[in-house]
Amino acid sequence: MTTERDTAVRRLVESFREPYLDRELGAVGAVENVTVAGGNVRLNIRLGFPARRYASELTAALSEQVRSLGWVEAVDVDVQWKVESQAVKNNLRPIQAIRNIIAVASGKGGVGKSTTAANLALALAHEGAAVGLLDADIYGPSQPRMMGLGGERPVSPDQKSMIAPEAFGVKVMSIGFLIDEEQPMVWRGPMVTQALVQLLETTRWGELDYLIVDMPPGTGDTQLTLSQRVPVSGAVIVTTPQDIALLDARKGLRMFEKVEVPVLGIVENMSTHVCSNCGHEEHIFGSGGGRRMAQQYGVDLLAELPLDIRIREEMDRGEPTVVAEPDSPLGRAYIDLGRRTAARLARRSFQPDAPFPTIEVEDT
Repeated sequence: MTTERDTAVRRLVESFREPYLDRELGAVGAVENVTVAGGNVRLNIRLGFPARRYASELTAALSEQVRSLGWVEAVDVDVQWKVESQAVKNNLRPIQAIRNIIAVASGKGGVGKSTTAANLALALAHEGAAVGLLDADIYGPSQPRMMGLGGERPVSPDQKSMIAPEAFGVKVMSIGFLIDEEQPMVWRGPMVTQALVQLLETTRWGELDYLIVDMPPGTGDTQLTLSQRVPVSGAVIVTTPQDIALLDARKGLRMFEKVEVPVLGIVENMSTHVCSNCGHEEHIFGSGGGRRMAQQYGVDLLAELPLDIRIREEMDRGEPTVVAEPDSPLGRAYIDLGRRTAARLARRSFQPDAPFPTIEVEDT
């Protein structure tokens, strides 16, 4: 029998606004069970995004919330999570056992997209997800070096498929594994897109919660091929605050809108710089550009990441920030980005479909 205390606790927990989903737990169906026995409360919470380490933070927040009722003596919170496949446009068939494919894109080069993609993949793995990373930049593959896999080669057990090298718990595939590091790729567009599709489909990814795709800059053949032939669940746009970068980032965002790939949000990279000598903080490339762009297009600002020499040094030695210093402010910024990106993707399950437009026919 449901008591007043049962009802009070459930209402309180369901009204808790989870910071990464930016929704109340009740609205996303995350409260599986509430049990009250005297002054003891047990909660069963299930999230739609990986939370191996975040679970302890959420447990502490919920416990504090429930104890505010005054009569509660003990709170036991069990946080579980499960990543579900999100619907994609045109009902494109899934690729192997990959639940979700997330494209990390930018309108122009030099904004730190590949660094962001690598750390995003590692952040998701840090939270317990099964993750792959596809380097889709055929002309300028950088992930083998960034992920500490320089000199590695994929293994082909049957001459038809490849087993991806693995770094820090993330499976990685790149054309850079198949060519000499200094060999230029002098291919035309159709060859590039064919190579990308082959890399994607012939790699034995196994069961993945997320495949992060490090896209080449721009809005050309590769981006269109990926959007039209691959079941992309969502896209993340990386930019810097300066106007010229934002101009190109807008083109990238609009491209994904046109091909009906949801934009999960914007990452403003190189948002601020803190001097390593004196600690002075300065917005070298301007400030607030990513936030204004997010507001303009009605999408989320997923992160504002700093310009820091350690990020570059760690990538150069093949030990990205999430691996090198996960508990530092830099590492936590990327881990926060991973949680926010995965949560925004999971939130799509609870967003109502847009109503079908009314069509009116008039005599002219």
